[in-house]
Amino acid sequence: MYLLDTNALSELIKRQPQRQFMERLQQYPGEVFFTSSICVMELRHGSSRREDRTVFWQRIEQEILSRVTILAFDLREALLAGDTLAYLSRRGELIGVEDLLIGATALAYNYTVVTGNVRHFQRIPNLRVENRLA
Repeated sequence: MYLLDTNALSELIKRQPQRQFMERLQQYPGEVFFTSSICVMELRHGSSRREDRTVFWQRIEQEILSRVTILAFDLREALLAGDTLAYLSRRGELIGVEDLLIGATALAYNYTVVTGNVRHFQRIPNLRVENRLA
């Protein structure tokens, strides 16, 4: 199972998405793709800054959110995020809060994160990460 990060989700609505990425996604049935409610927040933030925010958000709902299962951030994810934050703090390797929360969600479900931002996610112990955008 795969948790698509925000930049992977964003690729789905680009006018010209990366052909390799789209071909790789089409190799799997749709039921294997998930995302985090944190990614939904990031998508909403990005769309809210646009002049065409209402129309763009409708595209996100129709072309992205309707195709993936959204995983909520709850107690299990929060505990994993707290433990991971403590670990990264001790090592002096902090990452952005959003990536930390997305990574904790993937850990909670034992899913692989699909992202173009492997640098941050690779710091999270035991998290599987794939860069399908490369």
